[in-house]
Amino acid sequence: MTFPLKTILIDDESLAVSRLRRLLGKHHDSIDIVGDAGNGAEGLTLIESLQPDLIFLDIEMPLLNGFEMLSRLTTMPMVVFATAFDQYAIRAFEENSIDYLLKPIEAERLARTIQKIRTLVERAEGAYPVMNPMSESVMRLLAQMQPKKEIYSISVKTGEKIKLIPLSDIAYFEAEDKYVFLSTIDGQKFLTTYTLTTLDEKLPDTFVRISRSVMVNRHKISEVHRHFDGKFILAVSDKKGTRLTSGSTYSDAIRQLLEL
Repeated sequence: MTFPLKTILIDDESLAVSRLRRLLGKHHDSIDIVGDAGNGAEGLTLIESLQPDLIFLDIEMPLLNGFEMLSRLTTMPMVVFATAFDQYAIRAFEENSIDYLLKPIEAERLARTIQKIRTLVERAEGAYPVMNPMSESVMRLLAQMQPKKEIYSISVKTGEKIKLIPLSDIAYFEAEDKYVFLSTIDGQKFLTTYTLTTLDEKLPDTFVRISRSVMVNRHKISEVHRHFDGKFILAVSDKKGTRLTSGSTYSDAIRQLLEL
C-alpha cells in the first residue's frame, strides 16, 4: 500500500461530505479521494468496484447504515468513522485501533487521524492489508453499538468531551443549514449529529414534529395559539420563553397529538 491512499467518503449529508473533502484536500500527499457515496448501499457498490485503501464512514444512513454496510463487504479497507458515541464506546474504538471523528469535523483532529493512518501503513512496510480493524471481535462490538430503536438521551460534543442530555431536559430540536441543534429547558443550545428524520424515527412520541425544521417536546408546550393558514404558535416553557411556529402541512398531526 502506497501513499496517497485511495479513499472513499460515505455520508448521506452532502454538506458533511463537502466539508470533509475540503479538509482532506490539505492532506493530498496522504489521501486521494476517488469517490463518495450518499448511503450504505451506494457505498457497498463503490467499495467493491474501486477497492479503496481507506473509507471515511458515517453510521446513520438510509438504505444501509454503516454497520450493515461493513457486514456485507467481501474486502475490508481501513475505516474511520464520522459519528458520535459516548465515552465508553469511543474508548472501545481506540482500543481496537479504529479511529473516529466527531461531527462537525475539526481540522486539527483530522490531522491526528491522518498521522495515525500513516503510522499504521509505515509499520506494515507496504503490506496489504495494513491492519484489518474489522476482526470478528470488533464486528461484535460494532453490532452491540448499533443505534437502538429508542433512546433516552442525546450525546453532544462540548469541547473535547461528550455530554449526554436527557430527553426530559430537551425543549425542542431545530434544523439550521442541514445541522440539527437541540435547545434545553434552561436555554442552552447544542449541535447534534442526528438528522430530524432520524430523530423522528428514534424519539418517543413525547416529541412532536411541528414543521420541516422543528421538533418539540410536547411536555414543554405551555400554550398553543392558532395562526393563519392553518398554522399554530406554540409557547415553550423554557428559560427563553421560546415561541415556535408550526408548518401548515403539520396542522392535522398537531391537533391529533395535542388533542386540540
